[in-house]
Amino acid sequence: MGYRPIEDYGVIGDMHSVAMVAIDGSIDFLCLPRFDSPTVFGAMLDDTAGGTFQISPAADGARLRQIYLPETNVLLTRFLSADGVGEVTDFMPVGDVRHTHAIVRRVKGVRGRFGFRFRCAPRFDYARSPHWTEQRDGAVFFTPKDANGTSLRLQSPIELRIEGGEAVAEFTLLPNEELDFVIEAASPNDKSPSAEPGWVKHAFRHTVTYWRHWVSHCTYQGRWREDVIRSALALKLLTSETYGSIAAAATFGLPELVGGERNWDYRYTWIRDASLTAATFLRLGFTKEPRAFIEWVLERYREADEHGRLQIMYGIDGRRDLGEGVLEHLHGYQESAPVRIGNGAYDQLQLDIYGEFLRLVNLYDEHVEPVSHDLWQHLRDSADWVASNWRRPDDGIWEVRGGQQEFLYSRLMCWVALDRAARIARRRSLPAPLERWSETRDEIYSDIHDGFWHKEREAFVQHRGVTTVDASSLLMPLVGFLSPREPRWLTTLRELERELVEDSLVYRYRTQEGAPDGLTGTEGTFCMCSYWFIECLTRCGDLERARLFFEKVQSYSNHVGLHAEEMDGAGRYLGNFPQAFTHLGLINAALSLDQALSRHSR
Repeated sequence: MGYRPIEDYGVIGDMHSVAMVAIDGSIDFLCLPRFDSPTVFGAMLDDTAGGTFQISPAADGARLRQIYLPETNVLLTRFLSADGVGEVTDFMPVGDVRHTHAIVRRVKGVRGRFGFRFRCAPRFDYARSPHWTEQRDGAVFFTPKDANGTSLRLQSPIELRIEGGEAVAEFTLLPNEELDFVIEAASPNDKSPSAEPGWVKHAFRHTVTYWRHWVSHCTYQGRWREDVIRSALALKLLTSETYGSIAAAATFGLPELVGGERNWDYRYTWIRDASLTAATFLRLGFTKEPRAFIEWVLERYREADEHGRLQIMYGIDGRRDLGEGVLEHLHGYQESAPVRIGNGAYDQLQLDIYGEFLRLVNLYDEHVEPVSHDLWQHLRDSADWVASNWRRPDDGIWEVRGGQQEFLYSRLMCWVALDRAARIARRRSLPAPLERWSETRDEIYSDIHDGFWHKEREAFVQHRGVTTVDASSLLMPLVGFLSPREPRWLTTLRELERELVEDSLVYRYRTQEGAPDGLTGTEGTFCMCSYWFIECLTRCGDLERARLFFEKVQSYSNHVGLHAEEMDGAGRYLGNFPQAFTHLGLINAALSLDQALSRHSR
């Protein structure tokens, strides 16, 4: 079968799970029933054993095109040849028509006689569980032999053959002929409304309307609005409708270096990533998602073993144990092993998470509604804990596995945590040890300038005692720690550009020179850091370069406007996809640059 480039995929979803649809019409990744459930299709991680659902041209040589229907997460894949044109419309029903987790695949002939090849080949439980296949009542049932697995029902308008546990067929469509296929999570004996006449058309109309209605609440009307909306729609797909949690990315195991071992599971909710995502939703005028996420974090506080303490990440449902394992039977994307599930960093100490969350709550408290009494008790405990523990070494934003350090970014976000907690308390006259918080905040400020400023380099460094710079320092002016025109910051920005920036693309840090992460190999440029750099250029007034760099980075977006975690030197996508960090960085850079350009043109 072979592997398609990561950038050749679009994504659909129902805010419970997502599916990756390749430009050739192959669904090569799907977890059910949640983002962090086992895969039922996983060909992205093993092109022979992983499982796939293909509706593709029967003949080789067709030109491939893929677009989203405007302002929706409905994906249209087109096949064009001299003999004919065919297309597949893919979506996951949302809202009132979603009775279960389903994918609808609408196949249509557009011009000439177009032949299609059909193959539905699920592989349950990360391709570890064999299954039974049964054809009954116009449907095909795929039932894993593991009784705890999720069964699938495939509704088909044509006769399918069962070969080796897979459903296969070939068919030809003339212009305007259309076939609707539905695959859904199901019990073998229940009756599905998806088999009723007219259900697919109704589900399609309802899903399109749902997404466009959601987009209509976006308040942003500035430059690059289409890019911003596409990123917002991608972030919405990563947001759990059931829990309010937000996944860091849709996938797991996609490598940061092809053939390397930096292959992580990002289908969980990091307090950091999700707080930044929720704050980005707020900037666009969306309030439901931040409210739901804050309520989800409140539940994590209530369940915590220690007052005011949070883990750095949780399962989508809030579970705390995310123990890491290896799927040794899967080869990995382009032979990039090991394929990991779970994430061993879940019990790391990362001091910055309270700063990101309190920054979000401060924005929500200021612009939407006051913080609740219950939440404030936990936030106050968090701020007190930060005031007592900010000097501790930790594992840092990049989750290094080579030993704890005193990281600048962690120190910076401890400053943010105390600063924002004090702002909320003063705004709402809430009970708080404001004098202690303020004194500690000021102590952190002095410690950063005294302990992390390298005089010879004229730059703030990654952690105490080194000369290495780190792209996370780009947050210093963005969170208000210092002025974007502060002389110390401008020389730091110069050093960051000299060492980490390659033609608008930014590395997190030089992995062979910075804090050891306990792994071999290198990685690509980190897309979110590129947008942080653009926003810093914007804020220091270098608008011409900021705009050029923004346009350059946007040129690396894939054919449907999605971005991965990283890229290599040739612009090939690396890491998990689509990545919330990248899309929220894009949105914030676009909003800041648009505002600055508008001011400048007056």
